[in-house]
Amino acid sequence: MTTVRSTTSYVRLGVIYAEQLAAQGVTTSMLTHKWQADDLIAPHSDIDIRVILDQTPDSWWEWNEQLAAAHHRAVLLDPAHSRLLEHPPGFAFTDGELDRNQVSPAEISTWSLVTGSAATLGRWQSRARMMPWSRADERFYRGILDARIGGRYQLDKDSTDNVHHDLDGYRRHCVAWHYVAPCWFASAALATRTRFPGKTAALDQWHPGELEVLAKKFLRLSATASDPDPSPTDFLRSAHAAVDAVLRRTPRPRPLPEASEAEAAGWTTTAGMLRVRVARWIYYLDPPPDTETGYLIAREEKELRSARNTLTRLADRTSGTDASLVKAMTELLPAGPTTADALRGLLAQWSRHRSVVEDFFSANSA
Repeated sequence: MTTVRSTTSYVRLGVIYAEQLAAQGVTTSMLTHKWQADDLIAPHSDIDIRVILDQTPDSWWEWNEQLAAAHHRAVLLDPAHSRLLEHPPGFAFTDGELDRNQVSPAEISTWSLVTGSAATLGRWQSRARMMPWSRADERFYRGILDARIGGRYQLDKDSTDNVHHDLDGYRRHCVAWHYVAPCWFASAALATRTRFPGKTAALDQWHPGELEVLAKKFLRLSATASDPDPSPTDFLRSAHAAVDAVLRRTPRPRPLPEASEAEAAGWTTTAGMLRVRVARWIYYLDPPPDTETGYLIAREEKELRSARNTLTRLADRTSGTDASLVKAMTELLPAGPTTADALRGLLAQWSRHRSVVEDFFSANSA
């Protein structure tokens, strides 16, 4: 499998993205992306941006329209960007939210700097990694496992629609980096109560007993060419065996207290994800020529379900105006499959209830 660990292409991609945001009037205090340089493998890995703002925009809706336009223009610059910039950013937060520990420490721990202050990001990450392990961490990492184990990972759901070269290599990449490595990352965190910065770090640092050989095998196969390359089907079979071995080393769920910041972090992290949905839906419904987004539209069901579950849990722990706002926002997150028509309907519904959406996005962010 011929893949290359490359920081240069992704560093340049981040610069291009920042330029397009600025051209559309999207002002940021920082851009980060999820995962570390060693976790991004050209040409298969996409870059998953997080946007940090110094303050909330006057209109989240207009901000999302600008964000969608910037992403669209960035993808138009190079046909390869339809894969490398697969989707608009995954989260948007404010400096104040991060300063007040209102963002999941497990999420922050995975960030790499694109633009902004390295010292500020380092301060946020140092604090995130030192925070006591809590029930929210268990939910975060077990959620990664639960989405993949028990037959839930399906290689055919890792779409090749925007992949134009080395399809077998891409499928092997998906098995290694969308299945085995995330499970390893989550299990390592649960076993050691450590918020690892990335998947490669987890493979490098946590491999008790028989897992050491497996870790070396998957790092080698995912980073270099082998002769002959295993077929994606054979690679998936060995991946299942590796994940089973990892699960045998994963502790059972343990009773833990909620962190004191749990409710604020749950609200803010969910709001941070929902703040960029309109940009994603606009882009998915009107992508650049020769860019496929149907599989991304289908994935929105999982994102909305996760947000709905979190807000349902928060509704039981809040009161007064906050409880009413959480309930109103939850009602704008319908269950069921997401199709193009469903997203058009959601855009129309959110527009009709724009005051609820804007209030929820900006609550607790000052």
